Amino acid sequence: MLDDIKALKEKIAQVNIADEKDLEAFRLEFLSRNGKIPAMFSRMGEVPNEDKAEVGRAMNEVKNFARETFETHKERLERKEEVILKATDDLSLPPAPCPTGSYHPLTQTLEEMKDIFYRLGFSIADGPEVEDDFHNFTALNFPPNHPARDEQDTFFIRKSDDPDIDDLVLRTHTSPVQIRLMQEKKPPIRTIMPGRVYRNEAVSPKSYFLFHQVEALYIDTDVSVAELKETLISFARLMFGSDVKYRLRPGYFPFTEPSLEMDIWWETNGEGRWLEILGSGMVDPNVLKAVDIDPEEYTGFAWGMGVERIALLRHQIDDIRIFYDNDIRFLKQFH
Repeated sequence: MLDDIKALKEKIAQVNIADEKDLEAFRLEFLSRNGKIPAMFSRMGEVPNEDKAEVGRAMNEVKNFARETFETHKERLERKEEVILKATDDLSLPPAPCPTGSYHPLTQTLEEMKDIFYRLGFSIADGPEVEDDFHNFTALNFPPNHPARDEQDTFFIRKSDDPDIDDLVLRTHTSPVQIRLMQEKKPPIRTIMPGRVYRNEAVSPKSYFLFHQVEALYIDTDVSVAELKETLISFARLMFGSDVKYRLRPGYFPFTEPSLEMDIWWETNGEGRWLEILGSGMVDPNVLKAVDIDPEEYTGFAWGMGVERIALLRHQIDDIRIFYDNDIRFLKQFH
């Protein structure tokens, strides 16, 4: 019996299957109800009891071998048929649609802003989004009791009453990059700092708990407010057109003195109003002292502007939240 099983296995191994017809013939000869493998199992009654275990294992091995052979050739023929179909495709037919993606409108706006500042002579710097208290507040002249240091305004990663343990926060502005840059590099410095920032604010059509800023820093000898104003006006005209309607007004920030804010006239749905796009000013001498730059020798200006606000104005959008909804109907308009 074992010799018959061995001979059957050798015959299976020698079968040549070239097409679907050969595959079906193989199935009928070996695997069908009347095939040779079921017939072999029907002879188990002839096997002595002491040999049944060994013969049964041999029979199962041949049966599995036949099934694997069948499945292997079946898959091979299916792949071959697929290749043939592809090879005979009509190349004169138009291709299937292949939609392409595009930059998010915030990314598009940020890239435009970077290009403008490149033209104005600024380089680019980057820094971490998780900051310590010194870089995010102390070095920027925030007093210890300033509201920005409270949890209702700032997302804290670590907050401790131990003076030897520095608080960690999600940065509330990209100004900490200015501090790091001034610690690493001596003036002159003329750099922008684009990046994502976080504030613990209520979500509304005009505010969100995360947004993007582009801050700038220019430190050199004899830097004046007039240079600051001219730089801001140049940016507004390059970003919004030479006929843009803008205004500069006094402001207050802990890290600049004097300080200015810039507004752009914003019209949507037939109505218009002033919308603040940035805060700016001359770098406070205390900030320069915190990074060991002599305020008697160097002066400078800085500003921070929101990318979302610029995008709202550029595209006449009235709700900042739509930038984060991932609504494909909205995003497709910026393809």
